[in-house]
Amino acid sequence: MKIGIVLYPTYGGSGVMATELGKKLASKGYEIHFITYSQPVRLGGLTKNVYYHEVAVSDYPLFDYAPYETVLASKMVEVVKRENLDILHVHYAIPHASAAFMAQQILVSDNIDIPFVTTLHGTDITLVGRDPSFEPVITFCLNQSNAVTAVSESLKMDTYLHFSTKREIHVIPNFVRQQESRFNNLEEVRSNYANDDEPILCHISNFRKVKRVGDVLRMFALVNAKVPSKLLLVGDGPDRYDLEELCSEINLCERVIFVGKVRDTKHVLAISDLFILPSETESFGLAALEAMAMGVPVISSNTGGIPEVNIHGKTGFMSDVGDVDDMSKNALHILEDQERKKVFKKNALEQSQKFDVDTIVSKYESLYRDLI
Repeated sequence: MKIGIVLYPTYGGSGVMATELGKKLASKGYEIHFITYSQPVRLGGLTKNVYYHEVAVSDYPLFDYAPYETVLASKMVEVVKRENLDILHVHYAIPHASAAFMAQQILVSDNIDIPFVTTLHGTDITLVGRDPSFEPVITFCLNQSNAVTAVSESLKMDTYLHFSTKREIHVIPNFVRQQESRFNNLEEVRSNYANDDEPILCHISNFRKVKRVGDVLRMFALVNAKVPSKLLLVGDGPDRYDLEELCSEINLCERVIFVGKVRDTKHVLAISDLFILPSETESFGLAALEAMAMGVPVISSNTGGIPEVNIHGKTGFMSDVGDVDDMSKNALHILEDQERKKVFKKNALEQSQKFDVDTIVSKYESLYRDLI
């Protein structure tokens, strides 16, 4: 099978999952062709059965904005014809699904019939899709896709709620690679950030308002007042300046470490005792799943798809959005009893195994075969 994968190549969850999906399929012998405007950050070096096709967008004096969707559709047509692709899999609705439909119709004129799958990851539905100017296009693309998948039941229900589509939506969740969950020299690495008796709390995000990173700092202040701890903030984004200001206001700068962007966050998670995810909304909660795959319990909000990943009272705890008092109470409940913490860590790791890459990728394989 020859599969074209269209994605955003950045650090976002949709791009990460699409890249890892392609790499796993390639390891199983499928020929994978990534189509996007720059090399995906998780792609790495040369990999057998993996090819990258750059979508080059030129500046035209006639346009205020480069016509990426049109150029992308043209590139998809080119790659399908030259590489004899069997199927296209586009991640994120705008503009990938609309470009896929355009490419599909162009190819029909050349007597080439190729199906395309649209995978919804979250903000394409919960944020971008709720803009009235996008709604007709997204609805049309959903209805024209040969198959639609969503990464959680919550996102599936949101899609049906906000768009007039009767297309069946298959829920295929995100996944993790279990075999990458162990590292050496952890004690030495950990000692660079905290003393042996200090728990490490961790948060990883793009520091946007929806992630509510300020809540991480506020709940950490309550935890640290009772159990001296360290907080690792991994990532960067528009809220970073405000977070640094808040850190100074509550006198926690010596306890909070802004790590910045990290390409492979598993090394950070491996030295962490708790992962904090207080987001206003999460269509799945990939960051929580990646933490659990490292045996790290999760303190989270109870919004969106997070309850499908983090099991309250077993793999961690969930609270209402913004309830930092409850989050801190739950964090202390785990941290103050070492045996209890071990149970939560074990449960988190076991829960993550339900989302093992082999289990999830096989669902995509079945979907591709049905369509072809």
